[in-house]
Amino acid sequence: MQKKINIQNKRARFEYEILDKYVAGIVLTGTEIKSIRLSKARITDSFCEFNDQGELFAINMFIEEYLYGNAYNHKPKSSRKLLLNKKELKKLNKEVQAGGLTIVPLKMFLNDKGLAKLEIALCKGKKLYDKRQTIKDRENKISLDRVKKAY
Repeated sequence: MQKKINIQNKRARFEYEILDKYVAGIVLTGTEIKSIRLSKARITDSFCEFNDQGELFAINMFIEEYLYGNAYNHKPKSSRKLLLNKKELKKLNKEVQAGGLTIVPLKMFLNDKGLAKLEIALCKGKKLYDKRQTIKDRENKISLDRVKKAY
């Protein structure tokens, strides 16, 4: 039985307004997938970008070096290719070029077959007053839960 791997980017939900979600595969080497299975990865500072050929890459995603990888280890902060359908790639590319939208990874997980997947989202940046509203809503919810628990 496999251990559930669920690496999340909690900062993205606070910084961005999520418009659309996709699940993409990741092209990884052997030592990278081994590090991910040990939960040694972070996606908090990462984002996605298209290259000249129209391929989508995850930039700034940190996967710690594998402890027993010696000479065959990977670079921790290299860009990694994401795998999506052609139709999805064209749609995302068009949306990013048209407006002030960005693609941000939300969650990295392993599927039933043991393959690493990355949940990405098409996002729009929040303004400062939107962030304040988010904090206010969260605090109201917490105080409501406290009142409910008391009764």
